[in-house]
Amino acid sequence: MPTFAYKARDDIGKSVSGTMSALSEEDLMNKLRKLSYMPVSIRETAQNISQEKSKAKSVFGEGIFQRIKIEDIVVFNMQLASMIDAGITLLGALNIISRQILNERFKNVVSKITQSVSSGSSLSDALSEHPAVFSKLYISMIRAGEMGGSLNVVLNRLAIYMEQQQELRQRIRGALFYPAILLVAGILVVLLIVTFVMPKFIVIFTKADIALPLPTQILYGVGVAIKQFWYLILASVFLVTFGIKAYIRSSQGKFRFDQFILKVPIVGILIRKVIVARFSRTLATLVDSGVSMLQSLDIMKDVVGNEVIGRVVQRTRASVERGERLDQPLKMSGEFPDDAVHMISVGEETGKLGYMLNKVADFYDTSVDYSIKKLTTLIEPFFITLMGIMVGFIMASMLIPIFDMVKTIQT
Repeated sequence: MPTFAYKARDDIGKSVSGTMSALSEEDLMNKLRKLSYMPVSIRETAQNISQEKSKAKSVFGEGIFQRIKIEDIVVFNMQLASMIDAGITLLGALNIISRQILNERFKNVVSKITQSVSSGSSLSDALSEHPAVFSKLYISMIRAGEMGGSLNVVLNRLAIYMEQQQELRQRIRGALFYPAILLVAGILVVLLIVTFVMPKFIVIFTKADIALPLPTQILYGVGVAIKQFWYLILASVFLVTFGIKAYIRSSQGKFRFDQFILKVPIVGILIRKVIVARFSRTLATLVDSGVSMLQSLDIMKDVVGNEVIGRVVQRTRASVERGERLDQPLKMSGEFPDDAVHMISVGEETGKLGYMLNKVADFYDTSVDYSIKKLTTLIEPFFITLMGIMVGFIMASMLIPIFDMVKTIQT
């Protein structure tokens, strides 16, 4: 939306000037008249021309390949909360932040939000124009803060909440990073041996007229198949992966997959704890921010990230709408731990639901840390043992024919 600089006079004849976004000069004149201003002069700002050039750059290459990370939104939220706490106006804070953002794609989004706020939109309405960047949870909390006159409080809660969620993601990723590297390195080494090293030994064994044992034949056959039909193998892997993803995207497929994940030993327990912590922390943040319980539960269905738990939240929402307590449907579902349900029940009885939900989240965050450490201590020996078995099988496949060749030479 273009930005115009204007000069006008108010209802007592005092000269006023400033900038404002509008669709056209005529639209700006209408806006000024609604403010009881008499327009004197209007001109398009150089800033607007610069923004158009920047927009063209973004469309034709600058920033289009940049991904907006959760870290970008966390920093944006923390800066906005700090500036509003310091007494800076919302529009002023947005202008300052938009100039400091390095990610061109996100910078473009914040600039559009700033323009919308400048033209009279609320912050929540401006954010809702970018659903791919800002979640339904984020927008609902901002709207509740605006309605309650506590936007700075809500922004601070959001900053704390997003930091906690990001720390949890980083802990999980950090725990799985080393095992993943170990697995990939092991697979690459095995492929190298099977496809390049083993065939050279087979040539030697064949010339020496040595009968190949079964393990050697299996390994050699695998290597030959990989070298000759690698494109078919890659295509098969791609098709299978695509088919699984397509199935998981469906409602029933997503439900079955999430149901299976929750039942996997150790991993399922960890995921359930993460979901309970996320559910509790998010619901506490929404309730404390003034969002109604029904609206909060509507948001929670998408926040939990698991279709099984999402359906439980959906049924809970229907029960609460009928006048039932929150803890009853959660307990009947069997998907939430008894201690979490009991603490939620106490929170409802004492009128401190937000406080107790935060306590549940704190407890399960700590439990997740312990479970991650336990999982890491189990995964590393498992992969090392698996790699040992694979290397042992390869060595046996190569050494047995060598021993047979040595016996033949000796005789």
